[in-house]
Amino acid sequence: MPERRTPLYDYHLRHGAELVRGGGDYMFPLCFTSPAEEHLNTRRSVGMQDLSSMGEVDIKGPGAERLINYLLVNDIRDMEPGQMRYSSMCNSEGGVVDDITVYKFHDEHFMIVTSSGPRKKTARWIADHAIGTATYVTDMTAAIALPVVQGPRSREFLLTLVQDADLAALRYFRFTTARIGDTTLVISRSGYTGELGYELYTPAEEAGWLWEHLLQQGRAFGLQPYGVTAMQTLRLEKGLVLYGNDVNEEYTPFHVGLDRWIRFEKRDFLGREALLRVQEQGVDRRWVGLVLAGTQPAAVNAPIYPIQDVPPRARRRFSGADAGEPLDRLQPGVTQIGHVTYSNRGYTIGKTLALAYVQVQYAWPGSRVLVQVGERVVPATVTPTPFFDPQGARLRARSG
Repeated sequence: MPERRTPLYDYHLRHGAELVRGGGDYMFPLCFTSPAEEHLNTRRSVGMQDLSSMGEVDIKGPGAERLINYLLVNDIRDMEPGQMRYSSMCNSEGGVVDDITVYKFHDEHFMIVTSSGPRKKTARWIADHAIGTATYVTDMTAAIALPVVQGPRSREFLLTLVQDADLAALRYFRFTTARIGDTTLVISRSGYTGELGYELYTPAEEAGWLWEHLLQQGRAFGLQPYGVTAMQTLRLEKGLVLYGNDVNEEYTPFHVGLDRWIRFEKRDFLGREALLRVQEQGVDRRWVGLVLAGTQPAAVNAPIYPIQDVPPRARRRFSGADAGEPLDRLQPGVTQIGHVTYSNRGYTIGKTLALAYVQVQYAWPGSRVLVQVGERVVPATVTPTPFFDPQGARLRARSG
């Protein structure tokens, strides 16, 4: 597939960001300074990321609410205008087609925001099911840019710029129309970092000016742009799902802990019968958090083994950052019990973390397992997620 570029691609190129192809074949900036610096600045002050690769699907018409309620496992019938809601979208076998956020403008107008990787598939999925439902579905992704402003000083900063909206009163998972300069946009109080934050749905033709304006005005608040690596480590600390390795159509919401958003009281939604069977029968593996020994993260798809499969005599490292850590070698015939979906350093909490699928008998908090890291195995402990701010106090922070 040809590479895709967001409206802010030229800025990233000019400012020396290392660009890599990511979800949806978009070119993403890995970082602008260093992942650790960008991560910590977003936790302590305010950061800004280009998330224009996310998909925006506009859904209008008298059948819009009924269509969306059928496609999502969550219930949207009690939503108010200006409210957002998170949900999985499943196929008839219960596999996750995408995890999305739905925005309600009014009873006959909604927007679904898709993940980056499957956005075209998701837009087609919605359009195909809309046939004959008195609903009009339009993929608006190319017309919308999405700068996101995240961090404990994000509200303080945006209050100096935003007009025609009461940003101080905007609650978590609510949105409003607003204006910055001459640019009219939709601002939602949401994000992918676990921090107080806002997502700015902006006309693509005005994104360049807005991005530069935010950077210039945000200097006094410590604003710095961050890339996809910092995004990954921020969401890792919060245990947030990323469509692709973490969840896809091979997994149901029960596998990845998204079942709390399933509303079985709805009489009919796509995948309901299959999900009821999964609820009754259980799953064979679960998505869990791991804290790894040492400082080196594991690779994506790194195998996980039960701890009893390592010889009792362990050699140890004598030098380097991991001095004293075991250099165990796996025995022949070892049984793999899971795999890593993402791993990196949790810069805020100072630990090496991973998200992974493991067999259910090893998925309880405190369970000890072994993770393949390079040519050695390291011990890891199953740990409840989020690793950071488990009560969500930071993202729900009130004004003042």
